[in-house]
Amino acid sequence: MSIQSTIKQTTITQILEKKNKEKITMITAYDALFAGIFDSEVDMILVGDSLHMSFFGAKDTLGISLDAMIYHTKAVCNGAKESLVVCDMPFGSVATPEIALQGAIRVYKETNAQAVKIEGGAEMYETIKKLVENGIAVVGHIGLKPQLVRSEGGYKVKGKNEKEAQGLLCDAIKLQEAGAFCLVLEGVRSEVGQVIAQNLKIPVIGIGSGVNVDGQVLVWSDMLGFFEAFKPKFVRQYLEGARLVREAVQQYVRDVKSGDFPKMNESY
Repeated sequence: MSIQSTIKQTTITQILEKKNKEKITMITAYDALFAGIFDSEVDMILVGDSLHMSFFGAKDTLGISLDAMIYHTKAVCNGAKESLVVCDMPFGSVATPEIALQGAIRVYKETNAQAVKIEGGAEMYETIKKLVENGIAVVGHIGLKPQLVRSEGGYKVKGKNEKEAQGLLCDAIKLQEAGAFCLVLEGVRSEVGQVIAQNLKIPVIGIGSGVNVDGQVLVWSDMLGFFEAFKPKFVRQYLEGARLVREAVQQYVRDVKSGDFPKMNESY
């Protein structure tokens, strides 16, 4: 038996089975190199439209195209052989159920992603239902929705009052009914996140939504300390990535200028 044939990719069934048993871990990735490093260490890898900010340097996520998302998802799938890969559906690609289905079919045909992620609450019920009926696995996304940053006038924490909390719970239940197998809950008050997780049969993965959900997701460049402009409250940095890389580059420059690099054993 070949090594390749023994590799087993995480399945949607396995993710569902972790509900109330084991916390789910998710991290973003945009290329094969980092996907390969993260692979098997985390349960799920999200090719997030956040790449438009952390990779491209834009101010928000709205300008990324479906073509770009597919390109990066292909790259991530080349690096990730075990973790479950999810492709974010970018702004405008789910404007109608029909448009969403055509875009999601492209993702499935052109990449090895096992699911797509869609931002939106109850208004996305028909869209998610249509995708699921056509064999597309869907991760929902409610709470703070980055694709609405311009219309909402910024990034705002959700669930601050009873009306908002009830609305989020209704959205979550509706997406579960539509067939979403998992839900990302972003920027929601901790106590609201806990209630939503307790009332759903599917896993709820939080980002800035407290500890009492079924798992967590972070943007890799935030978590590893490569993004230096600011640090969101919900981020824990596990590495001073930017500092370490900058120091390594500075050492390389010194070695080149001094003639220390390359040495004889580094030359042909």
